[in-house]
Amino acid sequence: MRENAKRHLADLVDMDNPQSVYAEVRQIVSLIRPGFPLPLLDGVFRDTVRLFRGRYPGYRACTTEYHNLKHTTDVLIALVRIMHGASLRKAPLSEEGILLGLMSALLHDSGYIQAADDREGTGAKYTLVHVERSIGFVEAYCARKRYPEGYAEKCASIIRCTNLDTPVRGIPFLSEEVETIGRMLGAADLVGQMADRVYLEKLLFLYYEFREGLLKGYSSERDLLQQTLTFYEHTKSRLAGDLGGIHRYLSYHFRERWSMDRDLYAGAIEANIKHLRFILEDSEKDHRSYLQRGGIVKMLGKKPS
Repeated sequence: MRENAKRHLADLVDMDNPQSVYAEVRQIVSLIRPGFPLPLLDGVFRDTVRLFRGRYPGYRACTTEYHNLKHTTDVLIALVRIMHGASLRKAPLSEEGILLGLMSALLHDSGYIQAADDREGTGAKYTLVHVERSIGFVEAYCARKRYPEGYAEKCASIIRCTNLDTPVRGIPFLSEEVETIGRMLGAADLVGQMADRVYLEKLLFLYYEFREGLLKGYSSERDLLQQTLTFYEHTKSRLAGDLGGIHRYLSYHFRERWSMDRDLYAGAIEANIKHLRFILEDSEKDHRSYLQRGGIVKMLGKKPS
């Protein structure tokens, strides 16, 4: 226990390797429901990787650097960890519910992917409509795979829980379980991205996605960094309020899976926000000089800060 107390979220799994993340997801699913039909989930995961890498028929490779495959797998593993914690507290999760939740996580940002003949700009231009585009992709995917009737509608309501402008109470759900899973995905989408080891660096990419997507209210990279402090407070309110505090199941997962009596997502997010405040308080140096992890500044090239 003492040795584990020193470990951080990024130490548990190689989050830069989609296959490593998915191996852990499979392990956790088996802990939740032994005998779960993993080949069904395997197929969705493979198709998601193909989609983001430009190997899915009719689509280009992902062209957005914030909402990319890494973000998707961050959300996927956060969701299955919440599900595991919930199962430890005897929250009922059916085999179908787990599958639809994880499928929704994998495809929740498919709306950023451009069609093969869409060569103008990047997928960031769809920022304001990406949720409905993702739902459209899922509907076509379920039809193509001949999934049971109702799968697409259930996934649609689950994915809508990731839209920060949509109150969960206003979303029509086909069952109480689907609503619970929707809240889980909404929470996973928030904590998964904010706990990322390079979250602050990736915010620079997010600024340019917002700019191309015509989101108003962000005048520069630094302005977005500054407003992230407000977003953090909004996130805490949404997690505790509209999402019902469902993220609190994470602590039970870490206790059971890793013998750590704490929520590592909360710790990682707090560390990111603490460092962000430090960056913003130092007005003598450019913010990019503090954001060097992952080679992201180099990837931004000559874009002005």
